[in-house]
Amino acid sequence: MQNTFVIFGGAGYIGWHLARYALERRLAERIVIADIKDPPPFEDPRIIACRVDVREPIPSDLCAGSPQWIFNFAAVHREPGHQPEEYFDTNLNGARNVCDFAEAVGCNSIYFTSSISVYGPTSGPTDESAPKRPISPYGGSKYPAELIHQIWQARQAGRRLVIVRPGVVYGPHDPGNIGRMVKAVTRGYFAFPGSTQIRKSYGYVFGLLESMEFVMKRGDPLIVYNYVETPTQTLGEIVDEVKRFVGSKAPVLSVPAAVLLPLAHGVQAVLGARNPVHPVRVRKAGMSTHIVPRWLMENGFPFRYSFADSLEHWKSVAPEDFEGADGVNAA
Repeated sequence: MQNTFVIFGGAGYIGWHLARYALERRLAERIVIADIKDPPPFEDPRIIACRVDVREPIPSDLCAGSPQWIFNFAAVHREPGHQPEEYFDTNLNGARNVCDFAEAVGCNSIYFTSSISVYGPTSGPTDESAPKRPISPYGGSKYPAELIHQIWQARQAGRRLVIVRPGVVYGPHDPGNIGRMVKAVTRGYFAFPGSTQIRKSYGYVFGLLESMEFVMKRGDPLIVYNYVETPTQTLGEIVDEVKRFVGSKAPVLSVPAAVLLPLAHGVQAVLGARNPVHPVRVRKAGMSTHIVPRWLMENGFPFRYSFADSLEHWKSVAPEDFEGADGVNAA
């Protein structure tokens, strides 16, 4: 029987990268992408896409036989953009239905993606043992989803569960915060949302994938770990790295939140809730996240990507993401 991975939410950013990585590293022979959305184009016949809504019971004939691993990445996660109840409806029902599917097909290994948002604001170093104090519906739905998976794991001997709490994940073809920041710095219109000294914990997608392989090869029945690059840098340091990398000499101003928030409210009134300068995004941008990946550090995981190294690797994989950056084009 083929070694199969089933990736719920596999049409998303992490799932797309995992499918390619797992085949390249020969961790799997066949990938089933199960998502409510159509996945990005895959030309590899070993990747099969199925339309699945995890809010509903999942048919047990989704794949032939029992997969070696099930990955649950399916979630409502964008903030803002959804009503509070939508986060709980998808993230909790999804956790239950994925666990029920694992039970039905006899899969004993689940990898679940949670979030550092379960900790709430983290002005000081925060590791996996910290209290869970989420302040958003997303974070508030993710922690009970963790517990649903842990109940599944505890019900039967021999089951394995890995829960990762990643920071904001970035990298090639990044649709999120870091990708937007790189473009803004490159074009000379980035401004600090408050202090340059706030810390920001981010995770490079290839480092996250390497951590997945690392934990999957261990035999622990339950692993809960943070994934961010270490050490966490200040926002000022991160922006300086981007400026050096793209060859930008444009000044980057620090604009107080008291100025940015009224501007964001004005833009929201014109462009609607999904605009990139939404007040919620402005507040989050000015909020410190200082996460420590203690479990990985204590168990010998080889962190390979400082922020500067990740930019170099990113460029080698997707140079088109840096088009228009004089320093990159000259390299």
